[in-house]
Amino acid sequence: MNNKEYAKIVVEELTHTLSSIDTEAAERFVQLVMDAEEVYCAGAGRSGFQVKGFAMRLMHMGVNSYVVGETCTPNIKDNGLLVVCSGSGETKSLVNHAAKAKEMGAKIALITINPASTIANMADVVIEISAPSPKSAKEGDIKSIQPMGSLFEQSEGIFMDIAIMMLMEKKGLDSDTMFGRHANME
Repeated sequence: MNNKEYAKIVVEELTHTLSSIDTEAAERFVQLVMDAEEVYCAGAGRSGFQVKGFAMRLMHMGVNSYVVGETCTPNIKDNGLLVVCSGSGETKSLVNHAAKAKEMGAKIALITINPASTIANMADVVIEISAPSPKSAKEGDIKSIQPMGSLFEQSEGIFMDIAIMMLMEKKGLDSDTMFGRHANME
């Protein structure tokens, strides 16, 4: 197969996973972000990279956002939201983060393949992405040509970008207003 044939299949896979996300859950996710005083983002591996991008975009919007585990991340309080990206919903460090957030009275949003996971059972909203992953017992409803959890990781990243667009619309922001917070020490 050539690059264009691969691209066509990958885009079809993404269209399938993204259009399968529950609209009401997506709206609840966005509302939780809007209502939070601070948003904490956590994920491991490639999901961690995706959620760091979400934290950055939130910062561009003027939201107090942090990445769990960074040295400058403050403690979570009852007015905070923990956004967890975990295909399995069972990654031990992320389960511990969710348990701590719950103990402190914070809200939890989970983006996952597995809506019956330990973290899902603690979450205030679960965004289910129907994609296969080698770390999840739940395989999703699509077979992917991509390696390992690539389809899930791409889908969660694009979903979070869509959530940013929904937030921008609700807050009346555009790229120009957000660019004012873009890093100037690159």
